Amino acid sequence: MLKKVAIIGPESTGKSVLTEQLANHYHCPWNPEYAREYLLTIKRKYTYDDLLIIAKKQWELTEQKAEAAKQHGCKVMFTDTEMYIMKVWCEVVFGKCHSWITDKINEQQFDLFLLCKPDIPWVKDELREYPDLEMRVTLFNTYKHLMENQNTAWVEIGGNYDDRFSTALKAVEAIL
Repeated sequence: MLKKVAIIGPESTGKSVLTEQLANHYHCPWNPEYAREYLLTIKRKYTYDDLLIIAKKQWELTEQKAEAAKQHGCKVMFTDTEMYIMKVWCEVVFGKCHSWITDKINEQQFDLFLLCKPDIPWVKDELREYPDLEMRVTLFNTYKHLMENQNTAWVEIGGNYDDRFSTALKAVEAIL
């Protein structure tokens, strides 16, 4: 049976790097963060409604990658971003969240969450919004609170990139 693993956390905490490393290790498809692709194409400041578009496409792509992983006989599939991230993003930026996103949180089925800590240097790019360590820690604590109040297994991922990969690999092996 396919296991689904979501990598979550504040921006610039190594989620994309870790997702790709794990997928490569297990030779399986992975689902990148759709928001990055979308935001680079709209050429304007994003809106509250854009976040719903992003969430719906992220959901669709996650389902597609899970199906592809099953067809390829993979044991595991990784996704960089899911509905908890969309919820936090909506609430932090706009002070509210689309009900579609909160409904999907109750429907999403992951076997493990890997929560990335903001203990690596922030890397500037054109889409990142929160370079301040205090805000990154606040966001991390928001995700941690969400993890503590749901029923899926989760593991904190911290340290340098090698430590992150090693901790993540042990957590994934534990569910396989």
